[in-house]
Amino acid sequence: MNGITPDASPAFDTGSGKGSSTPQGASRVTGIETTGQKKLMLFSGRAHPELAAAVAAELGVELAPTQARDFANGEIYVRFEESVRGSHAFVLQSHTAPINQWIMEQLIMVDALKRASAKNITVIMPFYGYARQDKKHRGREPISARLMADLFKQAGADRLMAIDLHTDQIQGYFDGPVDHLWAMPLLIDYIRENIDRDRLTIVSPDAGRVKVADKWCDKLGAPLAIVHKRRDANIANQVSVHEIVGDIKGRVCVLVDDMIDTAGTICAASDALFEHGAAEVIIVATHAVFSGPAVDRLKNSRVTKVIVTDTLPLSDERRFDKLTVLSVAPIVAQAISEVFEDGSVTSMFEGADD
Repeated sequence: MNGITPDASPAFDTGSGKGSSTPQGASRVTGIETTGQKKLMLFSGRAHPELAAAVAAELGVELAPTQARDFANGEIYVRFEESVRGSHAFVLQSHTAPINQWIMEQLIMVDALKRASAKNITVIMPFYGYARQDKKHRGREPISARLMADLFKQAGADRLMAIDLHTDQIQGYFDGPVDHLWAMPLLIDYIRENIDRDRLTIVSPDAGRVKVADKWCDKLGAPLAIVHKRRDANIANQVSVHEIVGDIKGRVCVLVDDMIDTAGTICAASDALFEHGAAEVIIVATHAVFSGPAVDRLKNSRVTKVIVTDTLPLSDERRFDKLTVLSVAPIVAQAISEVFEDGSVTSMFEGADD
């Protein structure tokens, strides 16, 4: 490597199978081969190995053995330890903090697979980094979500797979197939099984999420309410009034959103619901970004439960008593199987987007 030696940071070996489990009686293989030598290989970056191991267990495969480490200056080195020639490669990486490092690692993995003659490369990003920068709000701003798609295409990706994109239009940014997976069925099933629906009201935290909240209402047979934010024109970046559209007095309110970042917006919406007579508030979101003060805000809020998925890793320090984490591994594994077997990913969510 031209005299450059990686530093002493430990190598990450995805082939160890650490953290994965195998159904009793099932055999473990590093790939799935079909007649005609069609082969599926699953690769994981270092951002969220627990999710990758769970997906591998659902598929009944081993993660492809991979070396990944950092050079002293922060550059990333990746090498796959077995042949990938002719394989259908699926590269899973969660875009979590430090987000730029893990996006770069996934790009490098895709480039390595392309140069090693993988037949087809699917990039799996459970949380699509930079998705909130999907359009220009003001002059001289980037459209970073489009740049992300272009980078992965240039690196060699044939297909993208993501869960609950911030906006649907991102699917059009990539020049190739994009599988938009939904966590809604998983989250709705949990609500059905654990929450009394007699007094249930679905709440959108702002006007932009009304369409999604309305789908929740259809599935659960619950009414809809909306938190309408009005800003003081004289005070920048500050919500002055939260108005509630809909009757929530004495109701169990389920606030639905795609992500929780610093939790400022969702906690303010929760407070407004209580002020207008809500009996209970439950927060449901797909992506637990949990930046900065998010955990403290949620722990100290009046909400009863916070329900999220494991699209992003959550350390023990960012878990708390009110938190419930549901696994998306079965959804991702099924989508991988559908793509590999030339099936229909859409059929997994029939009725979810009605």
